[in-house]
Amino acid sequence: MRARGILVAAAVAVVGVAVSGCAGGGSTSPSSSSNSTATFVYAIGEPDHLTPGRQTVAFAPVMSVFAPLTSVDDAGKVSYVQAESVTSDDAKTWTIKLRSGWTFHNGETVTAKSYVDAWNYEALSTHAWENAGQLAGIEGYADVHPATGKPTAETMSGLKAVDEDTFTVTLSSKDSSFPLQLTDAQTGFYPMPEAAYKDLDAYDRKPIGNGPYEMADAWKDNTAFSVKAYADYKGTKPSNGGVTFQPYADMNTAYNDVLAGNTDLLFLPSDKYTSAKADFGKKLIVLDSTGIDYLGFPLWDKRYEDKRVRQAISMAIDRKAVNKAIYGGINEPATALTPPVMAGTPEGVCGKYCDFDADAAKKLLAEAGGWSGTMEIVYPGGLGLDDLFQAYANQIRQNLGIKDVEAKPTTDWASYWGTLEDSTVAGPHFGHWGALYTSQQNTLRALFTSSGGCTLCTGKYTSPEVDALLTKADGASSTAEAGKLYADAQKLVIEDFPIVPTFFDRYAYVTSDKITTLPSMAGSPITSKIELKG
Repeated sequence: MRARGILVAAAVAVVGVAVSGCAGGGSTSPSSSSNSTATFVYAIGEPDHLTPGRQTVAFAPVMSVFAPLTSVDDAGKVSYVQAESVTSDDAKTWTIKLRSGWTFHNGETVTAKSYVDAWNYEALSTHAWENAGQLAGIEGYADVHPATGKPTAETMSGLKAVDEDTFTVTLSSKDSSFPLQLTDAQTGFYPMPEAAYKDLDAYDRKPIGNGPYEMADAWKDNTAFSVKAYADYKGTKPSNGGVTFQPYADMNTAYNDVLAGNTDLLFLPSDKYTSAKADFGKKLIVLDSTGIDYLGFPLWDKRYEDKRVRQAISMAIDRKAVNKAIYGGINEPATALTPPVMAGTPEGVCGKYCDFDADAAKKLLAEAGGWSGTMEIVYPGGLGLDDLFQAYANQIRQNLGIKDVEAKPTTDWASYWGTLEDSTVAGPHFGHWGALYTSQQNTLRALFTSSGGCTLCTGKYTSPEVDALLTKADGASSTAEAGKLYADAQKLVIEDFPIVPTFFDRYAYVTSDKITTLPSMAGSPITSKIELKG
């Protein structure tokens, strides 16, 4: 998940899921005495940024302070939030009409210019904002954010403010999924007030948003910070009074704090899946998601250049055994590059290479020239991934007959990401993508196109043929037609086998007794709708 022009996204904040014996669902039992002024504590990882165009692992706090243009339910139906409408006659030029009367938390009116200025600033390559890639489909993006060299323009030609409440977005090619891209988790599409540009460093610590909560205090490194309900919010009022976001370096510590009632909400660390049911009972909540786990490779490393090596590693992993031992049997072994909840996902596109077959794996590795030396399986430390990656290392060692296979954690997420940025990651490595909207488009473009923002996670893999097919799918006249074309793109990627799909995810959370309902969307809690005991 989760580099950027890069949005590894939902990726690090969500690194595992589910536990044995738990039913799916989006809430605990409804409370008849919810307290709209009460607050709760949400365990998170240390943020990288709180500016929406920059954050890559701070989704929960940023999405609480800002409101999106659109939202989408689990059935894929689009509704409007800050936008009054998003329309187009040709799927290329879109007109966005804003709801009037909305303000930022400092009292500034939210206008079309608020969006146009924010998107242009974010897209300009000299600013090096991490989520710029989310805007890559807008006409003129290549001028402000060229693949190489300096920008030849400072603003995108495809953005025009028509009046105070209306702006147009012209895309470089047709894209019928554009309204989906304006939803909650695509934080690169949020607006910013004029006040932000006066001191962007200060703004990053205490952003001024347009959402249901406003910052109560500034974020300081490794320190809890709070948001409170914004009294003048024009959307649906929060069901609670605010949230304290408590950063943790180790989510196992957070787990114990939830057990003790000191913290109220936590995305479950994967090494707690087998104990959470007994520890939390009904307070363990498992949600369907759009996430997929995989192993990426340093494709620039000659040891992994031959795709048969990568295919052999995939066939050496017994996903069913790992699922039972690590995930309690809740996750689903991956057989494609997108989860089945996404329309058109091709069943079994990975074929035999995602089936466990130790003999065939050994044979394939031998055909590729075998292996000598140590193989390091790399993952970010402190996120509860130790047991999972030790299981991978053990299976590769045993089933491929490689003597030295080590599961090697980095110190933390930042150091892990650094090995991807500077191309020093030592071997097969952690990968996760939690799609930011419910479409194959998001996952495929994020992971397998140069403009998608997360190719650092997939060995910098790109393919002109895949790019062309995705563009064709984007311009399809119907969802069904698009789904088939996205599926065809998956088949092309699988032919090259740049990654090992491992699991389709479900996301699991544990809560304290204070939380009575946990509404969710695409596997993530909706903070403003969480109800608390009176």
